[in-house]
Amino acid sequence: MSGTFPSSPAPSSVSISSNQNTIVSTTSSGRRQARQIDGQRFRLTAKFPVMSRTEFAPILAFIVKQRSQVESFQFVPPTLDDSLGVASGVIRVNGAILAGVTSVAIDGMANSTNGVFKAGDFFRFTGQTKVYMVMADVNSNGSGQGTLTFEPPLRSNVSDNAILIYSNVDFTVGLTGDVQEFNISTENYYQYEIDLIEVF
Repeated sequence: MSGTFPSSPAPSSVSISSNQNTIVSTTSSGRRQARQIDGQRFRLTAKFPVMSRTEFAPILAFIVKQRSQVESFQFVPPTLDDSLGVASGVIRVNGAILAGVTSVAIDGMANSTNGVFKAGDFFRFTGQTKVYMVMADVNSNGSGQGTLTFEPPLRSNVSDNAILIYSNVDFTVGLTGDVQEFNISTENYYQYEIDLIEVF
């Protein structure tokens, strides 16, 4: 791990996609079979506004530091990093869970609250770098407990009382190519776009 991607200047836009290789076959009768052959990973593309050399220099230095695809680093995508729900405080796993599951009991939420998490929110568990997405809105009961459903399936076991990271969610990523290009205008302004993918 070689640090966190510079937060300034911030990207003007970030796109995110879910990447999961699937083998699909269709018989002559039209029956379809599908099998996933590896784990899911998020892919991100960050586009930056036109920058001066002074603004771009720290970004360029950080990219060169990655030595192509050798290193990994943390990237916090603006606007996507915080929950759409009303989650606050320390929210924990209520009982250990095993790899492969897609739901978890949680506690520590405000009592009897709707929309603590919203479908489409991102989060991760302490002690793990994999980021997950909430599949359905989460409401808490009178004791501040609820059930969180998510995708992709849990990559590795999570212990009881592990904390959910739902604010400033950082993706552990690497560069997707060996060549990184940027454009310089005749007025000495820089244009840059970067492609990233989750790494574990």
